[in-house]
Amino acid sequence: MKAVIPAAGLGTRFLPATKAQPKEMLPVFNKPTIQYVVEEAVSSGIDDILIITGKGKRSIEDHFDRSFELEYILKNSGKTENLKEIEAISDMADIYYVRQKKQKGLGDAISCAKNHIDGEPFVVLLGDTITQSKIPCTKQLMDTFYRHQSTTIAIEKVPDEKIERYGIIKGSKISESVYKIEDMVEKPPINEAPSNLAITGRYILVPEIFDHIEKVQPGVGGEIQLTDAMRSLDEVYGYVFDGKIYDIGNTVEWLKSSIEIALSDEKVKSELKHYLKELLS
Repeated sequence: MKAVIPAAGLGTRFLPATKAQPKEMLPVFNKPTIQYVVEEAVSSGIDDILIITGKGKRSIEDHFDRSFELEYILKNSGKTENLKEIEAISDMADIYYVRQKKQKGLGDAISCAKNHIDGEPFVVLLGDTITQSKIPCTKQLMDTFYRHQSTTIAIEKVPDEKIERYGIIKGSKISESVYKIEDMVEKPPINEAPSNLAITGRYILVPEIFDHIEKVQPGVGGEIQLTDAMRSLDEVYGYVFDGKIYDIGNTVEWLKSSIEIALSDEKVKSELKHYLKELLS
C-alpha cells in the first residue's frame, strides 16, 4: 500500500514562525513534525510515499534528501552516531513529491495523488499530526481495513471544547473499537455535533474517492473538504486508535506535544522534569 502525506498548508496559525518555513518542518522535541509522520508510515510497512507540497515547501524535500557535505563533515569529525542518523533519514523510503498549485482544501490536495496511486487503496497521513503507540496507528488502521475492505479512518473521543476543530462522525458501534459511519460533519458547532468522535488525521481510502472529490462543492472555508467526499461513499468505518495522538494544529498544542515527547526520552527526561518542577514552584 502507498502513503500520501498532504503538507501544502500555509501554516497561518504559526506565523511568523512559518513565514519562510513549512509548519511541517517545525521541530517537535528533536525532529521535524513530518519526520515522525514518515517514520510511522515506514514502521507500518510502507516504502512508497507521496508528499503533497506547495510553494515554499522545498525544505521538506531537502530534509529527506542526501546531504553530502554534512555527511562528509560528520564522518571526518568522528561523529558516527550523528552520521548514521542523518543517512537513515534519506534511506527510509522512496519519497515522491507533487505540488498542490492552489490552496483549495484537503480534498483537493488528495486529488493531486490520483496518478501516483494508480487505482489501489492508499493511506493518508496528515503532515501535522503525530501518533505514538506500540503498534503504529497506520498499521492498526491497515489491519482494520483488510477486515472490512472499505474506507477506514482513525477516530478518537475529544473534549467538547475541541469539537469545532475536527470532522465529527455519526455512527453505530459494531465492535470494541470499530464504528460503521453513517454521517460526517466538518467542524460543527458543539450544539450541532452528532457525537464526540473526531476524525484524527489517518485514513485508508479506496480509489473511488477521487471520483467523489471531483463532485464535491466547496464547503467550510470555501475549500474542497475530504469529509464531504467521504460522506458519499457506500461504506466508511471508523477505528478508535489505541495510542496517543498529537495534533500540531496550533502553538499551544505544538508546545505540549514537544514537552510530552521529550519527557519520553530517557536522555533528557530527568533534567527536563527537574526544570519544570523548578519553573512551577
